[in-house]
Amino acid sequence: MLHHLVFLFGMSLVAREIFAFTSCYSNGQIANYYFCNLTEVPPVPNNTVILWLSFNKIRQVNASSFPLLEQLLILEIGTQFDFPVTIGKAAFRNLPNLQNLDLGDNKILHLDPDAFVELSNVHTLQLYHNSLEESILEEDYLRDMISLEYLDLSKNKIKRLRPHRLFYRLKSLQIVNLENNKIPILCEGNLASFQGKLFTLFILNSNKLYYSVSMDWAKCGNPFKNIALDTLDLGGNGWGVDIMRHFCTAVNGTSIIFLKLSNHIMGPGFGFKNLKDPDQDTFAGLARSGVRLLDISHGSIFSLNPYVFQSLGDLELLNLHNNKVNQIQKQAFFGLGNLGTLNLSYNILGELYDYIFEGLQNVMHIDLKQNHIGVIAENSFRDLRKLKLVDLRDNAIKTLPSFPAMITLHLSDNKLASVDNKKINATFLILERNRLENLGVLHILLQVPDVKYILLRQNRLSYCVKTVNVIENNQLVYLDLGENMLKLVWDRGLCLDVFWALSKLEVLHLNNNYLTTLPQGIFSGLTSLNRLNLASNLLSYLSPGVFPESLKTLNMSENQLLSPALELFMTLSILDITNNRFFCDCTLNTWTAWLNQTNVTLAGSENDTYCVLPPFFTRVPLSSVALDGCNEDELQKPLQFSLFIFTSVTLIMSLTAVIIFSHFRGTCFVWYKTIKGALLKERKQAIDTSTYKYDAYLCYSSKDFEWVQNSLIKHLDSQYSEKNRFTLCFEERDFLPGEEQITNIRDAIWNSRKTICIVTRQFLKDGWCVEAFNFAQSRYFCDLKDVLIMVLVGSLSQYQLMKYKPIRVFVQRSQYMQWPEDHQDVDWFLNNLSHQILKEKKVQKKSTVIEMQTVRTIS
Repeated sequence: MLHHLVFLFGMSLVAREIFAFTSCYSNGQIANYYFCNLTEVPPVPNNTVILWLSFNKIRQVNASSFPLLEQLLILEIGTQFDFPVTIGKAAFRNLPNLQNLDLGDNKILHLDPDAFVELSNVHTLQLYHNSLEESILEEDYLRDMISLEYLDLSKNKIKRLRPHRLFYRLKSLQIVNLENNKIPILCEGNLASFQGKLFTLFILNSNKLYYSVSMDWAKCGNPFKNIALDTLDLGGNGWGVDIMRHFCTAVNGTSIIFLKLSNHIMGPGFGFKNLKDPDQDTFAGLARSGVRLLDISHGSIFSLNPYVFQSLGDLELLNLHNNKVNQIQKQAFFGLGNLGTLNLSYNILGELYDYIFEGLQNVMHIDLKQNHIGVIAENSFRDLRKLKLVDLRDNAIKTLPSFPAMITLHLSDNKLASVDNKKINATFLILERNRLENLGVLHILLQVPDVKYILLRQNRLSYCVKTVNVIENNQLVYLDLGENMLKLVWDRGLCLDVFWALSKLEVLHLNNNYLTTLPQGIFSGLTSLNRLNLASNLLSYLSPGVFPESLKTLNMSENQLLSPALELFMTLSILDITNNRFFCDCTLNTWTAWLNQTNVTLAGSENDTYCVLPPFFTRVPLSSVALDGCNEDELQKPLQFSLFIFTSVTLIMSLTAVIIFSHFRGTCFVWYKTIKGALLKERKQAIDTSTYKYDAYLCYSSKDFEWVQNSLIKHLDSQYSEKNRFTLCFEERDFLPGEEQITNIRDAIWNSRKTICIVTRQFLKDGWCVEAFNFAQSRYFCDLKDVLIMVLVGSLSQYQLMKYKPIRVFVQRSQYMQWPEDHQDVDWFLNNLSHQILKEKKVQKKSTVIEMQTVRTIS
């Protein structure tokens, strides 16, 4: 039965993986002859179990092609590059125990009527994509295949379905695949030789069945009369509401567990009325079929009408994925008392009302991801007492309704700025990529009674105001705070006790938080911590005793460690210290020796754990560093000692100067400006306001407005402060209400001395921003002036920038400015940006013709 198929396919997949790179090779019981340019079957050992002959040029197989191979179970001879392929009489008679025969994808296959004689043990026969016609079923080609379980005839040219009476004898047949043929009609009696069978899977997908013929449904009758079906796949046939209703009525009483009707044309979609949504009569004919799983995904259903599923009382799963559902009427789910899973993902729902899930008293899983949900009524989920999982990913939710107790609440990729613990109750809370800024939200979430997993990755956690204290008996075991800004919280001494009450926490992620130091005692209370992720921070020093004794796995990759203390890692089982900045001197000698001898598993490649200093050890792996001279008596070598002292003093002074400048460069810049102004009596350059209305137009994504306002506008715009010298233009203040967006953008660019584009991830997703960038670049070629300033904010790769042609043209011609990661450099950056706004730079004409053509192409 089916376990034989699973076993055979498993053997085939494993063997393919082993011999993927050893084509034209026979080893033991496996013979792999893929892509060997063969024109006939090669000789193979008589104990061969698996023989692969696909991707060759074999055009004929006959009774003498194979030697006697009594142990052969799997034979592939599909996808021959020369066709037609002819299978002669008794071609496989020397393969008496063959179980899996693959002749698929030969484009044109000619079969002798006796081609398959004596193949009584074949379980799987694959004849897909061979230009076969209906004779393969209507004649007795398969008469000896009494063990056949799986027959694949997909992608052929079968135009009629009337199987030969020999199929009465094929008692084991369970799977028939007729996808992508040309069967226009199927009526009662056509499948007479299949009657009395139970099919695990019957596929008639993409045949245009009933689509282009005039049907007398009353005369046609039930094509599956006296046939039981676990899964019936009728998707992709282009059925509208009328065909769907007639078919469901025709199969009244036929047992179907899983009915797949995906890729239909039911529903008008958004903004159209030419096609109907299903109504209470559409699926009424399935009332006695016992359907438990219904797939009507990938269509254009716009409205779920009242009582549309009332006849499907046995339904346990309803898949409405990828339609255009925007409205769910009252009592739309009436009659679905046994439904356990509802999939409404990838639709266009905007609001969820109190009545929307009425009738789903037993539902356990609701998938609503990738809609446009912005408003959820307070009691939408109130009566769903058996609910275990709600997936609301990638919507526009700002405020949470009340949820019953469940296992998983998935709310990532929304617009949440705060949460209320009284409205949620789940074991898994997934809140990644929202707009949470207050680390105090963690204290609120820990009030949830049964919460064990909290994921807050990629939010905006940058300050902390506690409204509640962490309860001592919380059950939290997994916490992900990666890719936030916890440095800003802890550098101000806020919420240093955030982990103190998490005695059961086992896994903690703090990667990508710009951490330069770990506050003393920050991990106090984490007595069960087993795995800690501190990767991709800026840590250069770790104080002794900072990690809990229970810690076994530590990720310190992508930091700036120079000479870490050995005792920090003695109790670990797994350690990742790749891509750090190790200083390989004698102080590291003991450490490198430990690395070569320790039982701790070191993650990553040896080549990724290397020295940065001194220069002659740069990029040398730690395991290869030779520090043999570190134990010699330096007093006996005065010259070496003197050189050591001189080098050490010089290095220390240089490092001290670099460190001082690195940590206080912001203050140094302020002193420099003050001294320069005093000595040179520097005057501010007068700004010519006669030509332009604005000094600069700030172009940015509306999602970045808060950051732009705090980081740029407040420090440059004269309306924000008298000490600021520029008149800036930006959308929220200066665009004319009611005017077209493109007109506002064009006027802002041409009325401003310069255009400053703040390029972020959100900028690249905003079509108006990219269009504004293109407009500004067009002005560059018209005025022959450098009027465009590009400021890159955040970590965007060169590949991400080069995907956008206007930006690629600019980057190839000009340099852009990078927003500093360290706040000390902000004043210097703003000063440099001010000079760029004031500077007038002419552009040479010699290359403008080609570049203007490029810009026109972009436009």
